[in-house]
Amino acid sequence: MITPPANHHHSPDQPLVIALYQDLLKNWNDRHASDYADLFLDDANIIGFDGSQANGKKDIHAHIEQVFRSHDTGTYISIVEEIRFISNEIALLRAVAGLVPPGQRDINPATNAIQTMIAQKQENRFRIAVFQNTPAAFHERPDLREQLTNELRSVLSRSA
Repeated sequence: MITPPANHHHSPDQPLVIALYQDLLKNWNDRHASDYADLFLDDANIIGFDGSQANGKKDIHAHIEQVFRSHDTGTYISIVEEIRFISNEIALLRAVAGLVPPGQRDINPATNAIQTMIAQKQENRFRIAVFQNTPAAFHERPDLREQLTNELRSVLSRSA
């Protein structure tokens, strides 16, 4: 589940960038490694929650395929906080996300993340150039961790 950004100007391409991000999370949630990788440019980069990196669409595919083979991944819940167009062809999307572990109904606050996606338009289609998934640990700020978890739980309850 994704909520749209609340207070940023609209670009005609904003829906395309949101749809790209939605597809990214849907392919993660559905555990479709090849569809996930197909959203990236050939020379794209990802930085995972644990700091792992993959460079290039083929490496991204292999990395995500390995994650899906090795882990029972959760389902992302997300709130898009900002979409900023750096140029007509490059957009930055910032979001917060939480994971609902398999077989559970609530978000695990330990896996909350700040996500950043840079998308580039080529041939009238946006593709991901960079995706970074950073833990939202909020060291020494448990109030911020709780606030984010509650915001994500609100989105989760609306999607149920």
